[in-house]
Amino acid sequence: MRGNSHVRYDIRGEYLRLLTNMPLTYLYEERPFALTEKTYFALTWGLGIEDDLAKVSHEFLDQTALYWRMWVKHCSIPVLHQEEVIRSALALKLHCYEDTGAILAALTTSLPEEPGGPRNWDYRYCWLRDAYFSLTAFHNLGHFEEMEGFLKFLLNIAYTHEHSRERLAPVYTLSQDLPLPETEHGNWAGFCGSAPVRSHNQAAEHIQNDVYGELVLALTPIFSDNRFYDLRTKDQEQLVAHLARLCERAIAQPDAGLWEIRNGWQEHSFSNLMCWAGLDRTQRMQQAGFLPSLTFDVGTARARAAQALLNAAKDGALRNGPKDDTYDASLAQAPILGFPNREVCETTMHSIARGLSVQAGGKDTGFYFRYLRTDDFGRPQSSFVICSFWVVQGLARLGRLAEAQQIMAQVLTGANHLGLLSEHFVPDTRTQLGNFPQAYSHVGLINAAFAVSPPWTSVL
Repeated sequence: MRGNSHVRYDIRGEYLRLLTNMPLTYLYEERPFALTEKTYFALTWGLGIEDDLAKVSHEFLDQTALYWRMWVKHCSIPVLHQEEVIRSALALKLHCYEDTGAILAALTTSLPEEPGGPRNWDYRYCWLRDAYFSLTAFHNLGHFEEMEGFLKFLLNIAYTHEHSRERLAPVYTLSQDLPLPETEHGNWAGFCGSAPVRSHNQAAEHIQNDVYGELVLALTPIFSDNRFYDLRTKDQEQLVAHLARLCERAIAQPDAGLWEIRNGWQEHSFSNLMCWAGLDRTQRMQQAGFLPSLTFDVGTARARAAQALLNAAKDGALRNGPKDDTYDASLAQAPILGFPNREVCETTMHSIARGLSVQAGGKDTGFYFRYLRTDDFGRPQSSFVICSFWVVQGLARLGRLAEAQQIMAQVLTGANHLGLLSEHFVPDTRTQLGNFPQAYSHVGLINAAFAVSPPWTSVL
């Protein structure tokens, strides 16, 4: 229905209005016209806009710009890579769902890891694995509103799902449901001919034993940072104790692993590492006087998890599992998490750098494969961006700052002209692949930038 300066559509008793200062005749008849002045459009539901459209548009634009400038001003940033961290912080903030506190992995589905291939996944959900990494990024940035919102989302999931079930799912929707069933849309044309296009994600059915340790890590700030004093309740302590018990139960058990293998589950070193980390932080909380409801010896369980991890070492380096001696870039987390065997951490980092580096023209590019073994869909062909940032953090934690800073400089070249990162990158062709923008990649950038930066006292 045409009005004086708008078009409106009656939908279930309410009006959807498109307001504009463009001549409606040209709009209706789809006629080209000379743009001699600024043209404004506004789409409203229910109520219209009574004031001048141009004035309202500029006011909204000014308010929006002011909001984001003020949000950035309240960010803590490192000395190095400030522009990149600010851009990544904005990208991460835009992946936050304010209503429930969830953080999406990405805003897209089925953008291919390999053009024309089947590795096309729906990432419009919240992975518990991302919790620890995302909360660490927000803690580094000093943004506690988003951090507390995500903590409450995680607590709600744990209360709703864990006390009545034997395990947590790895991934949830914004409303805490499971994104099931995974559906393939056979008649949809995928990006670059990549098929199938998928909605929902079968990973929600997996057993992924690392999530318990990661959830303990995500909840640790409640008991170590006095700014979260109000969240320290008996219920929260009982929850952490329950998750610690699940860490203990998961040691050396087969699962799908963090890379979500769909066939051939096995014992994974990364899962054992996260069980160790969760138990390590639990022991620290207990030593600080928290968690009186613990009913098992955390120190003994922590030692058992450490030994399970070391059982997968070969030639001094941690491998994917005791029955799989391939390298895995996720084990760069060992020094980041403070695994106490420095020699193993050093050798593992050296092995990842040597065995998983993506080269171009015979030279290291600063990018890494997550692994090079054959999985359900073949052998990975492109680098996984966050792995580079894990290597940067691991090297920095071991005191090898010069190497870490060099890799950091290389991997930052994988961003597009807007400073945004995808999930995968091909250095040879400068091609971004996978879902985009990827919150995980930007979380990695933020944490790595803080890891390689000197303190502000060194420059002020």
